[in-house]
Amino acid sequence: MHSPVVFSVLSDDRAVAETFIDSGVLSQIPAGIVHVNLATVSAGLARRVGAAHAESGVGYVAAPVFGRVPVAEAGALNILAAGEGRQINRVQPFFDVIGSRTWRLGERPEQTNIVKILGNHLIACAIQSLGEAVSLAEGAGVDSGQFVELLTSTLFPGAVYAGYGSMIAERRYQPAGFTTILGRKDLHLALDAATDHDTPLPIGQLLHAVFDQAIADGHGADDWAVIAEQQPRRPPTAKDRDRGIGQPG
Repeated sequence: MHSPVVFSVLSDDRAVAETFIDSGVLSQIPAGIVHVNLATVSAGLARRVGAAHAESGVGYVAAPVFGRVPVAEAGALNILAAGEGRQINRVQPFFDVIGSRTWRLGERPEQTNIVKILGNHLIACAIQSLGEAVSLAEGAGVDSGQFVELLTSTLFPGAVYAGYGSMIAERRYQPAGFTTILGRKDLHLALDAATDHDTPLPIGQLLHAVFDQAIADGHGADDWAVIAEQQPRRPPTAKDRDRGIGQPG
């Protein structure tokens, strides 16, 4: 390994544990290397990974991000960073290339991972509420596209409502920027964290069933905005059916 800074982005706890704990790779990394982990992982694994890096003398910065691929390509990610200040300082020039702002959230890796998990939980809540609102608007004969445009131009401006609202109105769930499978994984991380801290997440419990049903219906590889299809919707059009919406799971 020749680079002084190594970035990784893996899909879940198991992949991160297998790659950086179980494999023994940390004992083979030369001194002075800093590993930047962009993965969304549980708080428990974040602590384990941080401890394993410290034991091996490898620098570690937990840095999950908010923003999809086009945002990264534009250098506009929001980077959630936790770790020793000197290690974050070392990798800040790299963050400046891919991000518009680095949020330093503490020295313990789990601090930034819990913030990322909660952010994704709130996105899921927004998708669910948008699905409910669009469903009722359609039932009342309101054009869903115009309805979403009105909401996101007035009461709820911002990338989450505008982006997911238009996807729901158009029933456009491919290509998937973030799949339903990954959404359910992050929801479970939020529910696990809630249990650890004895803090209920009632909407999270509702979403648990919604995600499970969406996946059972065959939408695991669709964008997680597809959970809106669990709401009663107008009959799918031919274009909707071409996108796989309204077909048996």
